Amino acid sequence: MEAFTPLPESCMSLRPLSLAIALTFATGLAACQRAEQAPAPAEASADAATDAAQPANDIAAKVAAYAEVPLTADLSHLAEGDRQAIRLLLQAGEIMDALFWKQTWGDKDALLSGLTDPATRRFAEINYGPWDRLDNDAPFVEGIGPRPPGARFYPEDMTKEEFAAADLPGKDGLYTLIRRDEAGKLTVVPYHVEYAAELGQAAALLSLAADVATDESFRNYLRLRADALLTGEYQASDMAWMDMKTSPIDVVIGPIESYQDALFGTKAAFEAFVLVKDIEWSQRLARFAQHLPALQRGLPVPEAYKAEMPGTDADLNAYFAIYYGGDANSGAKTIAINLPNDEEVQLAKGSRRLQLENSMRAKFDAILVPIADALVAEDQRANITFDAFFENVMFHEVAHGLGIKNTLDGKGTVREALTDLASGYEEGKADILGLYMIGKLGEMGELDAARRNDNYVTFLAGIFRSVRFGASSAHGKANMLAFNWLQREGAFSRDATTGRYRVDFDKMQAAVDSLSAKILTLQGDGDYAGAKALFEDMGNIGPDLQADLDRVQAAGIPVDIVFKQGPAVLGL
Repeated sequence: MEAFTPLPESCMSLRPLSLAIALTFATGLAACQRAEQAPAPAEASADAATDAAQPANDIAAKVAAYAEVPLTADLSHLAEGDRQAIRLLLQAGEIMDALFWKQTWGDKDALLSGLTDPATRRFAEINYGPWDRLDNDAPFVEGIGPRPPGARFYPEDMTKEEFAAADLPGKDGLYTLIRRDEAGKLTVVPYHVEYAAELGQAAALLSLAADVATDESFRNYLRLRADALLTGEYQASDMAWMDMKTSPIDVVIGPIESYQDALFGTKAAFEAFVLVKDIEWSQRLARFAQHLPALQRGLPVPEAYKAEMPGTDADLNAYFAIYYGGDANSGAKTIAINLPNDEEVQLAKGSRRLQLENSMRAKFDAILVPIADALVAEDQRANITFDAFFENVMFHEVAHGLGIKNTLDGKGTVREALTDLASGYEEGKADILGLYMIGKLGEMGELDAARRNDNYVTFLAGIFRSVRFGASSAHGKANMLAFNWLQREGAFSRDATTGRYRVDFDKMQAAVDSLSAKILTLQGDGDYAGAKALFEDMGNIGPDLQADLDRVQAAGIPVDIVFKQGPAVLGL
């Protein structure tokens, strides 16, 4: 363990002086680096890594399995100040990207420089390390052991028992690292201390963007988010982000999701999205938020499990993504955003659900349609539509606002009670309640009820698309729980001769309701043992499905997308 190295005074607090100064931050970053305190990841260091874990042609095929998509948007309608803000936000996003490398692997340059095969190096870039995120984190570089479940958030030699016994305020915090001091004892290091140099630079860029952006609410959010990066206090900026309704551009930036922490499901990873609003689509989506209280009241569970009322000022919007960085860009690319995660903010103001329209269309065209051609019964192929795909993704995000955030017996929040299982069950809840909402909104006349069958068939095809990544991730386990439960309830069947699947429309709604009730009850009870048992029983890929997914793989259908992105792609 290296001792703490103080930062140069000039790196402690970086406040904006001018655009020209901000543009030099990236090149000066190395001068402000702290010494690494975390142990070398996995069972071998980057110095021991070589290319020979898998044949080069196998790695090249893995790289080719990602369809490259340019992240572009029409910026011609934006004011010059907003275009300047985008340039600054792209730079801040690159800092988040570099921090994510530190959190999940360590020294990016040391790893990549040791890989002589271009395909292996590119695959490591896609995966932010030497583990294949779409193959249950299998290592693909020789000398690299299994991916540490705690990534670099914790000392690799730390046990759960040692962590539990440590009396350390803040050890369970979203924005703290666990390290060892010189005596070998566990200690807590806040993100804004460990990453002070980088976060100071990112905060300065956000402040500069606030000086030139045109929307006042966006400027306020950027300034509060800059302060949050420097202090580790994010709630005020989350509240401001919820109040931001009129900006033509947006940024999601900072430590946000905790999927990378497979040890406790607690530590948040750095990421960034830079977005341009699709105003026309957003206006079409805006009306659904007002129905959240009625949808909550109609949930198929006893009253106690739906007593919390979601906020009605949550908004739905469509955006063109123009940058993904860090956690957002690793492995499978997200096509929608539902934030903030802070339960207090959700209860006070609801959530914002951002549909990433261009990313969604890319996945639908390049991946979902070819998979449906291979695995869905031919007479139900017409039910596979982009509108249904868009709605399923959108209502998945809306459904995060339904259900229950706090357990009924005083165990705290659902996240605290279910710990490492919480993310998987939250995603499973959103999957199935999204279908519930579509049915209810059809009954209310807010959606075309005659198109509900399209949503069902497209949902099933979407599971095939998602579980190609395996069932190790929160999303993968959630998808497999839905798949196995719905199949058991007869909501769809598989033809043993053709290996094609057919939805039973009459049985689907009852199966949706029963799974909704099961998940909501486990969450409300804070039933960790029951949740673990259900995932163990139904969170896995069975042999028939694996054989079908192998057929998809053999057909050469892309596994996911990667982005060509940056100022040049945008014409900036």
